[in-house]
Amino acid sequence: MKSGTALCHFAPRGFSLPSATLINPTILRYLHKKPSFFIFSIRNLSHSGVLRSPDLVELEYGDLNLKSMVGEVGHVRIRQHVNPLSSFFRKSVKIPSWNEFFEDPTLPLMVDIGSGSGRFLIWLAKRFPNAKNHLGLEIRNKLVQRAQFWVKELALKNIYFMFANAAVSFDQLVAAYPGPLMCVSILCPDPHFKKRHHKRRIVQKELVDSISKHLSPGGHVFLQSDVLEVALDMRQQFDALSDTFDHMDAIASDSNCDEQGWLLDNPMGEQSSQILCIEISRLKLRVCLVALFLITAMDFRLLWSSLKIVVADHAI
Repeated sequence: MKSGTALCHFAPRGFSLPSATLINPTILRYLHKKPSFFIFSIRNLSHSGVLRSPDLVELEYGDLNLKSMVGEVGHVRIRQHVNPLSSFFRKSVKIPSWNEFFEDPTLPLMVDIGSGSGRFLIWLAKRFPNAKNHLGLEIRNKLVQRAQFWVKELALKNIYFMFANAAVSFDQLVAAYPGPLMCVSILCPDPHFKKRHHKRRIVQKELVDSISKHLSPGGHVFLQSDVLEVALDMRQQFDALSDTFDHMDAIASDSNCDEQGWLLDNPMGEQSSQILCIEISRLKLRVCLVALFLITAMDFRLLWSSLKIVVADHAI
């Protein structure tokens, strides 16, 4: 496989951004040479304004109307990366009273590990109000406070955000939940690029073992990264449990995956992309991985500005 082709697995699918445009000088110079490459991102756009990544995220989640809900928390400024191995973040959290936050704590549970801003999980909770409960675990407390404020303003009874290090608290939280664990998502986790910092990455053997132990038959795990190395690392962590995990394309004949098991369609809808999906069938987990666009290495470099729109949500 060519290195440029490998990067394609994490290119964003078509954005739906009416009345806005992302202008980047590099992209504009390139458009007249290969305009078809950017059809997916510009075909529905006008030239009425120039927006930054945070503005584009607001448009993507515009139906939630969260921008107007500033309230007491105000605008949040955070550190993009923290050290989850520091003593401050290694403390176990108190098990919450599930009845206090969930109208029906026996519903199936979805846990979003590293929920970031929380927009994606809030979008799911609002879209499926009676299907399941949603628990967001985030290591940056300011984001948790704002997300929980949004939940209160929207009067949602099927979602709760916690300030927690999932590597420390996931097992005890899920074990204490009255209902079944049916979905786990890990979306754009901190990549920790330096080799000596790889031990800080959230997907480690202990967490994979815990997910395998608690995930109910028929449940799902969704993994997403905008960094190929991180995506492959997460996949390998689950592949290591070969007696438990199987690739979905090898099990389900109707799965839309390529020859390497990369999923060709986005299973999470328009609000999320670049997804690595791990799905359980009976007692076997089935893995399917995303490949949305095939592009060259040069194309990927020029696409980076657009890609940041998608991953920005977990940092805002």
